[in-house]
Amino acid sequence: MKLVKLFIFAALAVGVTFPCYAEKVVMGGSTTLLPIAQRAAEIFMQKNPQADISVRGGGSGVGIASIIDGTCDIGNSSRPIKDSELEKAATNGKDIKAHVVAMDGIAVVINPGNNISTLSKQQIKDIYTGKISNWSELGGLSAKIVVISRDTSSGTFEAFAELALDKSKVRPDALMQASNQAVASTVARTPGAIGYVGLGYISPEVKAVAVNGVMPSKETVLSNKYPIGRPLFMYTNGEPKGTASELLNFIKSTEGQKLVEKEGFVGLK
Repeated sequence: MKLVKLFIFAALAVGVTFPCYAEKVVMGGSTTLLPIAQRAAEIFMQKNPQADISVRGGGSGVGIASIIDGTCDIGNSSRPIKDSELEKAATNGKDIKAHVVAMDGIAVVINPGNNISTLSKQQIKDIYTGKISNWSELGGLSAKIVVISRDTSSGTFEAFAELALDKSKVRPDALMQASNQAVASTVARTPGAIGYVGLGYISPEVKAVAVNGVMPSKETVLSNKYPIGRPLFMYTNGEPKGTASELLNFIKSTEGQKLVEKEGFVGLK
């Protein structure tokens, strides 16, 4: 024992360092959840210097696929997992567990130069399926409607298709974007554009419109008054353990839910 202590003392005296073994956790998937995941990981690692958390996007489908194929520890998704994905997971020996970490409203946004302030769900459906192609048909200025949508790997795309479009197909000339930020940026710089983003991506650069007379907000999402609201998920293979479990508990804690709200989403507490 004395020899061990002497060795450690001597090693420290000459500046030798000992390895610190960190448990790496990889999170990936939904771009809607990306701001929450990035901020939570940052704060969690500040509090737990031994933790090593990597966060990436790619879309909800990518997040769920990564859990199924074992390349991700936490799969972020802005939509519920599909039956077909659960079947594939079972085939791969995976036991998928869902963790709701926040609520969100899918905001319909238009270019700020547009004088329209409210749309019904039916009008939104008619725009996205191609029945309405000019803003003058909705009481606006005579201008072509430029439809911006998320790509098909996006959970936001699937949630919007189900909640707003009754699962109808999006018109073929829609400009498909890979992230919420890409949708917001395209709408901001394109006259006549319409798109949809998570609440956390609303900014002065775009104009959110009321849907069925209800504006998207924390209060209207929690009260179920806003018609395009949804839960946000983080998926794991089985019950999470170690750092992954601690990270999820942090996100669902009072402190973590305050971070959720600071990022513009709706906390569970």
